[in-house]
Amino acid sequence: MSPFSYGLNASTVRGTPVLDQVRIAALAGYRAIELWYADTDAHLTGGGSLGEIRRAVADAGLVVPSLIYVAGWFDCAPSAWPSVRDVVARRLAEAAEIGARHVICSPPAGRADLVTGAGRYAELLGLGRSVGVEPSFEFLGFVEQYRSIDDALAVLAHAGGGTTVVDPFHLFRGGDSLDSLSRLRADQIAVSHFNDVTGSVPRDLQGDGDRVLPGDGILDLRDYCRRLRATGFGGVLSLELFREDLWARDPAEVARVGLEKMREVVES
Repeated sequence: MSPFSYGLNASTVRGTPVLDQVRIAALAGYRAIELWYADTDAHLTGGGSLGEIRRAVADAGLVVPSLIYVAGWFDCAPSAWPSVRDVVARRLAEAAEIGARHVICSPPAGRADLVTGAGRYAELLGLGRSVGVEPSFEFLGFVEQYRSIDDALAVLAHAGGGTTVVDPFHLFRGGDSLDSLSRLRADQIAVSHFNDVTGSVPRDLQGDGDRVLPGDGILDLRDYCRRLRATGFGGVLSLELFREDLWARDPAEVARVGLEKMREVVES
C-alpha cells in the first residue's frame, strides 16, 4: 500500500486534450490529476466550459490538487501589480470552478526582493481564501534565487503562511539534499511532483526535459518518499515529466507505464 495518492501531472501527456487527460488518468488508475491552464484555456477556446471539466473530474472519481501555473507576479513593476493581481484573481476563480485545491505560483527567473514578493504572495493568499483555493509558491531548482526549500520557506515566513511544492528534480537541480525535506511540515506541502533525473547531463545544466520516469535515473526516490512521509505528508504524489519522446507516444500507455513505475518505487 502507498502512503500517498498517485496523481498524473498533465505535462506528462502534453498535447492531449484536457477531457482526454482526465479520462486517461482515471483508466490508468490514478486518483488525482494536475491540470495546466494552457489546456483548460484551449478547452474554453474550443467552445467548452470549466463546468465540463469539473464534471469530468468528478465522474472519473479524481481530485485536482493544483492548476499550473501563474507567473510574473513576484517581481512585476509596482505600476503593473494591480492588473497582474486581477489576472491571478481570475485564475484562482477558474481553479475554484474546476474544483482545484491549489494554484501553483512560479518564482521569478532572476533576483527579486523577498519582502516585496512575499507581500504579494500574502495578498494572493487572501484572494485565494475568498474563493477556497490556495496559491502555492513553487521553488524551481534552475532559477537564480528562489531555488530551494529554504528559499520557499523564507517566502512563506514573510507572507505569514502558505504552501510550497516539492519535487525530486528541483531538489537535485537546486542543490538541496533530501535532508532539507525535514524542514517542512506536512501542512506546508501542497503537492509533491515525482520524477527521476538522468545521470548523463551535469546537474547544473539540467532542464525540465532531463527528467525521466521514476526508477530510470540516479535519484534515491525510496529515500525521498521515506523523508517526505516523515513530514506527515500523505497527499498527492504527481508524475511530472516534460519529455518529447513521451509526448509522441500513446498517452494512455504513457500514463499506465508511469503509474507502474511510481508503484515500483513507492511500494517496494
